[in-house]
Amino acid sequence: MKRINNLFEKIYDYDNLKLANKNAQKGKKYYHDVKMVNDNEDYYLQKLQKSLINKTFKNSKYSIFKKNDRGKEREIYRLPYYPDRILHHAILQILEPVWKKTLIRDTYQAIKRRGVHDGFRRVKKSFQKLNENSSENIYCLKIDVRKFYPSINNDILKQIIRRKIKDNNFLWLLDEIIDSTRGVPIGNYLSQYFANLYLSYFDHWIKENLKIKYYFRYCDDMVVLHEDKEFLQKLLCEMKFYLYFNLTLELKNNHQIFPINKRRLDYLGIIFDSEKVYLRKNIAKNFKRKIKNVKSNPRQSISKIENGIMSYYGWIKISKSFDLWNKYFDDDVKEIIKHNKNTL
Repeated sequence: MKRINNLFEKIYDYDNLKLANKNAQKGKKYYHDVKMVNDNEDYYLQKLQKSLINKTFKNSKYSIFKKNDRGKEREIYRLPYYPDRILHHAILQILEPVWKKTLIRDTYQAIKRRGVHDGFRRVKKSFQKLNENSSENIYCLKIDVRKFYPSINNDILKQIIRRKIKDNNFLWLLDEIIDSTRGVPIGNYLSQYFANLYLSYFDHWIKENLKIKYYFRYCDDMVVLHEDKEFLQKLLCEMKFYLYFNLTLELKNNHQIFPINKRRLDYLGIIFDSEKVYLRKNIAKNFKRKIKNVKSNPRQSISKIENGIMSYYGWIKISKSFDLWNKYFDDDVKEIIKHNKNTL
């Protein structure tokens, strides 16, 4: 595999830093730190640039808080807008096309022009092909990793990155960010990309060495479709072995192997069966709660309102749950959005 050099200078290029500041503040323009940087942009960006050139940059201290995510309590790590979030955007603006080439087609999280929509289409198309070409039952293996982000091994992650990048100055910067905490912190802009990279060679092993055609991954949630149940049982053992001995990861004990003609597949927030798709109940419930929150707190920032509501529209669109949308996204909500936009 060809290793890439001469990336560091592109990261601290002033135009790249300026674009990063613009991209990092989307939906956050009225935050105090964002206003501070925008009021004296040249000063702050030149200061960041100098710290990179002189290699004096240090990862800022995290603020850590707990968040309930679908019944799971997660530790969220937050970095200040300046300099860290700007820098993370500057890094990805240069590295995303490099890293994207190392990923298989059927991984979806945090990749431009992929995501839930793309994953949904690919899984649905695979269902159709399997149903057309097979008279046998189609089985699904569904697994995910135990405490994935905190379990990522820093040294292994750095080794994986070095398989593609040989720029020592840039590797110094990535090491500074990676070693700022044990594992990969949930909440960092870079974390989803680090997580994708960590499993990228596992994905290639599945697809190319084991020749598994219908394999899909969103973060650490993995699905395999196959005609042979015993084959999937054997595959599960091989996957466990690879993940533990190569990546120090363990699968949860809630793995499932089931026939899709008798049980629906719950994946990507969508419920699949052999013919139709449905919106997951907790997604619909959270959407209703978000609408209720907007009505009870109409003075929220317009970006918070729009981001909160529109994040659900993708699921509603692909599951064709338009009755739900039309019922709850009513005139009262539209009036609140219109009023808040007019008062900016």
